[in-house]
Amino acid sequence: MSELADAYRLEYFEEEGFERKECPSCGAHFWTRDHDRETCGEPPCEEYGFIENPGFDEEYSLEEMREAFLSYFEDHDHERIEPYPVAANRWRDDVLLTQASIYDFQPLVTSGETPPPANPLTISQPCIRMQDIDNVGKTGRHTMAFEMMAHHAFNTREDVGEDEYAYYGEVYWKDETVELCDGFFESFGVDLDEVIYIEDPWVGGGNAGPAIEVIYRGVELATLVFMSMEQDPDGEYEMKDGNRYTPMDTYIVDTGYGLERWTWVSQGTPTVYEAVYPDMIAFLKDNAELEHTDEEEQLLHRAAKLAGHMDIDEAEDMETARGEIADELGVDVDELTALMEPLESIYAIADHCRTLAYMLGDGIVPSNVGTGYLARMVLRRTKRLCDTVGVDAPLDELVDMQAERLDYENRDTIRDIVRTEVEKYRETLERGGRRVETMAEEYAKKGESIPVDELIELYDSHGIQPDMVAEIADEAGADVDVPDDFYSLVAKRHDTPETVEATDEEEDERFEDLPETEKLYYDDQQRTQFEAVVLDVFEREDGYDVVLDQTMFYPEGGGQPADTGTLSTDDATVEVEDVQIEDGVILHRTDESLGKGEFVKGQLDATRRRQLMRHHTATHIVIHAARQVLGEHIRQAGAQKGVDSSRIDVRHYDRIGREDVKRIESLANEIVMDNTAVTQEWPDRHDAEAEHGFDLYQGGIPPGEQIRLISVDEDVQACGGTHVARTGEIGTIKVLNAERVQDGVERITFAAGEAALEATQRKEDALYAAAEILDVSPEDVPETAERFFEEWKGRGKEIEDLKEQLAAARAGGGGGGEEVEVGETTAVVDRIDADMGELRATANALVEEDKIAVLGSGESGAQFVVAVPDDSGVNAGEVVGELASRVGGGGGGPPDFAQGGGPNVEDLDAALEDAPDVLRQVQDA
Repeated sequence: MSELADAYRLEYFEEEGFERKECPSCGAHFWTRDHDRETCGEPPCEEYGFIENPGFDEEYSLEEMREAFLSYFEDHDHERIEPYPVAANRWRDDVLLTQASIYDFQPLVTSGETPPPANPLTISQPCIRMQDIDNVGKTGRHTMAFEMMAHHAFNTREDVGEDEYAYYGEVYWKDETVELCDGFFESFGVDLDEVIYIEDPWVGGGNAGPAIEVIYRGVELATLVFMSMEQDPDGEYEMKDGNRYTPMDTYIVDTGYGLERWTWVSQGTPTVYEAVYPDMIAFLKDNAELEHTDEEEQLLHRAAKLAGHMDIDEAEDMETARGEIADELGVDVDELTALMEPLESIYAIADHCRTLAYMLGDGIVPSNVGTGYLARMVLRRTKRLCDTVGVDAPLDELVDMQAERLDYENRDTIRDIVRTEVEKYRETLERGGRRVETMAEEYAKKGESIPVDELIELYDSHGIQPDMVAEIADEAGADVDVPDDFYSLVAKRHDTPETVEATDEEEDERFEDLPETEKLYYDDQQRTQFEAVVLDVFEREDGYDVVLDQTMFYPEGGGQPADTGTLSTDDATVEVEDVQIEDGVILHRTDESLGKGEFVKGQLDATRRRQLMRHHTATHIVIHAARQVLGEHIRQAGAQKGVDSSRIDVRHYDRIGREDVKRIESLANEIVMDNTAVTQEWPDRHDAEAEHGFDLYQGGIPPGEQIRLISVDEDVQACGGTHVARTGEIGTIKVLNAERVQDGVERITFAAGEAALEATQRKEDALYAAAEILDVSPEDVPETAERFFEEWKGRGKEIEDLKEQLAAARAGGGGGGEEVEVGETTAVVDRIDADMGELRATANALVEEDKIAVLGSGESGAQFVVAVPDDSGVNAGEVVGELASRVGGGGGGPPDFAQGGGPNVEDLDAALEDAPDVLRQVQDA
């Protein structure tokens, strides 16, 4: 953008003799030492120039390149930090997957609320970008899973106070960033005249700033973002998203160097995939029996240099782009497609398996929502690609190859998840295939193509891949136009967390001038009495909000209900019915008012508080036990504590069986009986994350530099709730139920302490009552119940057999129905006041005699069943529709069998009298 042109005029560019130019092909402005250069150097303005001609001193593997980068920046005074998980929703709630290294530090560090773990720092962060899924395999350079090598510096402006943000002053900015980039290139022996810096302003997430794409021999190897502005309707800069921006107090160096691309360029292989996945690609080619002649290999190498034209984001469409490449190579486009597509599928399988290894290795469980949906989408697409290209190796084996390379320790769980998901996919295809056939026939009749929205819905609801829809639709004579970016469109539906709907309520300005309430319940969780001063009282529609200077009352939060109790002065006592918190101010909701400035004594409902503490600590214990039994992938998906029982939802790929429940319950009670101390501490956020990882945030992501940790046995979680002092105070934990609440999420309901005893007694009462009814001992109830059930089923079958015999007898002349001739077929019209099962059986028996059946019943409203033999010329659905309308209702069904009815039983006989005429009218029509 011209408004930011001055932001790119760096002293370093001037000192090094750079010249600013405009690309005649795309119009981009760029900086280069090569004064004879004309284009920006990036595809499609220029083809890849490093294939078989890398220009690096030597070749590097992924591991070697990563270490070279991190060591280079360590040597330049950056601190190396460990990478974060690919599941960004483990430490932030506004995104699902980690798409860049800066995600690790948003929003708390970038906003200045908390300091970075180091400043400056360097990292190699695994990332997943679902929006690149359709480009993978085609462009030669796109990978959905990648590592972003990066260095970051967090700065504040000169006029900002030292205590205003969590970091202060300038570490370094644009000139130093470009100089460090040049230096890294130079460390590989690269000719710096070939390094090009393209101006490309960046916007994202409400921030913006100048940015530079770094190009070498036709490929982008780094992006240097200088995040320095925030969205402001009155801002002085208008950016490419159409919004205006203004400079902010903090400014951040946000760089990204693609590990895979640097490795690729150092090796000069035809595509990035051979450089990153050499062993796996060789295995997949061999498994799929994919072989090429020397002539075909040469053509593939030539095509690889032009693969940058296949970028879905840039090309008009893939068919056109492929045609242009074929024309430039002088080959038939169909020949090129037949050669390239299987190889592109092999590349995509290798990349997708690495993506799955990252996802499942970091504990993502496939499901129908959030990160689980994205993992399932990748897995199913990978399976379809394997089937299409002829790879018959088990998918769990392929994913494990990548998991082993990434050093994940939970490889057995990863393989188990993949096997389970493949089986679910097979079952889904069987069900969904019938839905596609029906839809294809509908659109074929209308002469319309199946729209993209229907394709996406078929994939979302049934997992049916678009090429499979196209195959089925082709057989039905319907057209399908699958967009090139189909999977990106699907991912876009699911790539952000579900957000809570905004309410119309404005922030309550009444609390702005009040100090935060001192939380006494953190100092001593066992206390139930306290003294305080009333700071203010606010009237509500159904009571009052009392604000105190300090309180022992816990406000509702983190799935834990609020405390209740009383507040007393010398003259009055009011009931505290609920407690809420707004911006640190705790509101005690009471039935009567208290005087501002009064001295009060608070009394908690001690029994309620004690039971809530038991259940909250038990929640930590149960999820810890579940992880021991079910696997380290178990993570909380939601929780609600209560007085009588509590529940916790966990992400798990399989059903929790009875034996699992017993083991979880036993482990939980072992911890209770050990009477382990329950401790709290307030460490620095980064220290806590470094020691315990992001599993700390099972119950939510707290703000602030210091966070409260609760330790129970070996379980450590960030938590703001109240807890018992020792696990023995819980008494006992009883798991009441385990059920699936949605695909990939299991709910464990349990009770602790007195509630556990009461729940156990209720179940025993039910068992003893059943034993008394059956006149057996409690131990014999299951066997007796099973025997009674089998006998009941047997008698039910006998009844059905008798009904069929009766139906056959009626059909053979044992009934009193009227027989009429309809064309060349005999029809039986009869009223049988029986249930629909008996009517259907009788109708089927008549059809077996090659007769039309028109049967009515007045047992439950006026009901009709019509069944017709083949070649009768009568549509059963139309007959039922006409008869049902005469009794005030409706009905229908297939041409050979239909049922319906209405409420007007008094009109049933008249309708049956008219049935012969109705049959003849329908036949004549």
